Amino acid sequence: MSAVVHLNRKLVLEEAQRTSDGAGGYVETWVQLGALWAAIQAGTGSETSEDFLTVSRVPMKIVVRGAPVGSKRRPKPDQRFVEGGRVFRILAVTEMDAQGHYLTCNAREEVTS
Repeated sequence: MSAVVHLNRKLVLEEAQRTSDGAGGYVETWVQLGALWAAIQAGTGSETSEDFLTVSRVPMKIVVRGAPVGSKRRPKPDQRFVEGGRVFRILAVTEMDAQGHYLTCNAREEVTS
């Protein structure tokens, strides 16, 4: 029996793309791969000070519909989800159920203040 999952948040899946800056380095831009409906569950957050900034980190469990390995609709580590001004970095992706109907994305939301 599969658990009921309420996919009630529309997130945009993005992937980093590096292009040469012409001076030996690169510029990183984020390219949209598509929108996915998701369920989000927040974990316990933490706060640290880094380089004159306070960074709040909140682990998130984000559940989306399953997709085959290699599909553009299947999230991968180092990609991110965006919802308005919120950004969720994807750390790991696993199947939520044995049939692969849903994927669990372990992600982290970082907010700088």
